[in-house]
Amino acid sequence: MLRHVPGHHDPNVLVDAATRDDAAVYRIATDRALVVTVDFFTPIVDDPKAWGAIAAANALSDVYAMGAKPLLALNLVGWPRDTLPLEMLGEVLAGAQEVATRAGCLILGGHSIDDQEPKFGMVVVGEAHPDRLLTNTGAKVGDLIVLTKPLGTGIFATALKKGIITQAEMGQAVEVMTTLNDGAAAAALAHGATAATDVTGFGLLGHLRNILIGSRVGARLDITRIPFLPGAGELAAQGSVPGGTKRNLEAVPVEWDNISEMEAILCADAQTSGGLLITIPDDRVRGLMEALRAANTPAHRVIGEITNEVGVLRVGRGTAL
Repeated sequence: MLRHVPGHHDPNVLVDAATRDDAAVYRIATDRALVVTVDFFTPIVDDPKAWGAIAAANALSDVYAMGAKPLLALNLVGWPRDTLPLEMLGEVLAGAQEVATRAGCLILGGHSIDDQEPKFGMVVVGEAHPDRLLTNTGAKVGDLIVLTKPLGTGIFATALKKGIITQAEMGQAVEVMTTLNDGAAAAALAHGATAATDVTGFGLLGHLRNILIGSRVGARLDITRIPFLPGAGELAAQGSVPGGTKRNLEAVPVEWDNISEMEAILCADAQTSGGLLITIPDDRVRGLMEALRAANTPAHRVIGEITNEVGVLRVGRGTAL
């Protein structure tokens, strides 16, 4: 769909849809740029307050992935007013407000429509220095690849929809999804990350491929280093595989080396409010890892490295890094 978005020639447009980055960036002064994103989706959990919190963290994540600080947000609501009480919508908005407050981001209004299926999300406006952006285009050969949240939230959400697990058993996944990527972004900026994106609907493989295309590099991942939510593999084996995960596997060309079908599914799992995927020079990774641990990110793993095989993504086992 992005190929249908027209290009721009305004010199103040620093990032648009062409590089498949997480947000648009527009320079408003030599030392200031606005970072703008939008995201919304249907419920993925049964608890309306948790849904609002997840949706807010997910929308804010795009701003953090660009190395920016969120300033303000607008709510986007689709609500079946004849079938769901407005009090329930109030819970959704309360969950979003709690997360936005934690982020220091003001919610200044929004827009709602009557819709047969409930939907919620946000427009978020952030700010960054034009010379300190994190984008898909800066990865360098030899960089290490770091992931800051475990994978598997899509599998858990699908298991909940199928009735395989309860809302209570979603606890760890909800905690991961409502964790802000602010600490991860600050650590990446402070320690010289070369590129970053957040892992959401296109999964680890799809979002990493955006970096490979934008930076004209390749990558190899070590399956033994990639963090997954405990139990995700077992749930996937029971059939809890999102449709988006299956589409990700079909869409992203990968050279698999001694990887099982279930491991491939886990790598492609469509995430909501996932972690940051960061590339960083080898000599700076120790400082980054210490900063990520200090920030209590849900994960802080080196999972692979950037190679000179342009566009080639390899996933193997026990790959030397």
